[in-house]
Amino acid sequence: MTQLSPTPSHTVGPFYGYALPFPGGGDLAPTGHPDAITVHGRVHDGAGAPVPDALIELWQASPDGSLSGAPGSMRRDPVTGGFAGRNGVDFTGFGRIATDADGHWTARTLRPGAPGAPYISVCVHARGLLHHLYTRLYFPENAQLNAGDPLLTALDPARRETLVATAEPQPGTYRFDIRLQGEGETVFLEFR
Repeated sequence: MTQLSPTPSHTVGPFYGYALPFPGGGDLAPTGHPDAITVHGRVHDGAGAPVPDALIELWQASPDGSLSGAPGSMRRDPVTGGFAGRNGVDFTGFGRIATDADGHWTARTLRPGAPGAPYISVCVHARGLLHHLYTRLYFPENAQLNAGDPLLTALDPARRETLVATAEPQPGTYRFDIRLQGEGETVFLEFR
C-alpha cells in the first residue's frame, strides 16, 4: 500500500485554472457592439518579469452610468462551463480574465459612464499575494474630468499616471499594464 505525503499546511496557490476563469470572461460588451473598446495589458512582478498566472477582475458602470449589469451574469452554465447570463447581447459590467504565459490579459467592454471621471475598477489576484489588490483604470481622453477626480488629485503626478491607460494607435484600444511592486508600481487602493 502506497502512503501519500502530507500536503503543505499553508498553500497559497494560485489555483485559478479550475473554477475561476470561464469562457468569455473578458467579454463584457456584446459581440459586434459598435461602441466596444478593447483594454489590455500585462501584469509584471517587481523585477519586471511577466506574471503568467494572475487573474484580473474588472467591474464597471454601463455607458449610462448604471451599475446593474446583466441579470444572472454570474450564473454558471453546467453544460458549457460558461455563465448563463452572458448571452452575447447584454452588457454585464463584470469580467474575469486569466493572464497568459506572457502575463497578458485582454477585455472587450464599453466605455463606462459616471457623473465624474469614468473608470473601471480592477482587482488583481496573483501568486505571492495573500490578499488581492484593487486599483482603477482611467481613460486618457477624460483629462478634464480626471483632473477633478478626488483619488487622482490626491496622488503625486508620477504615481497618478499608473492609473491612466494609454491610448493605442488603433482607435478604441487602450493599454493598462499593472506593476505589482518596484519602480513604476501601480497605485493600489486599501479599503477599510
